[in-house]
Amino acid sequence: MKSAVSKRTLLAGFAVVALAPATSVLAHHGWGEYDSSRLLTLTGSVKEFDYANPHGTLRLATPDKTWFVILAPPSRMESRGLPRDAVKIGDQITVEGHASRSKVDELRAERVHVAGKVVELR
Repeated sequence: MKSAVSKRTLLAGFAVVALAPATSVLAHHGWGEYDSSRLLTLTGSVKEFDYANPHGTLRLATPDKTWFVILAPPSRMESRGLPRDAVKIGDQITVEGHASRSKVDELRAERVHVAGKVVELR
């Protein structure tokens, strides 16, 4: 009986290891979700800003609606000239990017215009 429990434990361990990469892949969305045939330019006020992995995000209030903007990973933003303190709540910024095909208020940013500077994110 003891060996049967060990075999089950071993099989369960293998299953966890085998499924772990699939879970992380499913957790991160692909860029095919966004309409790359149309570049949108949004200008508005920053309502939220999160400089976190796997990529930064912000909420941008435009005259029409509030958008959820997907940015680049913090390391890329930092290396391209958009450090954490470059964007503050209440700042007026412009974001260029591609709208989500399924979420009416989501945009994947290609570039950010902040404080007279243009930062390429992709």
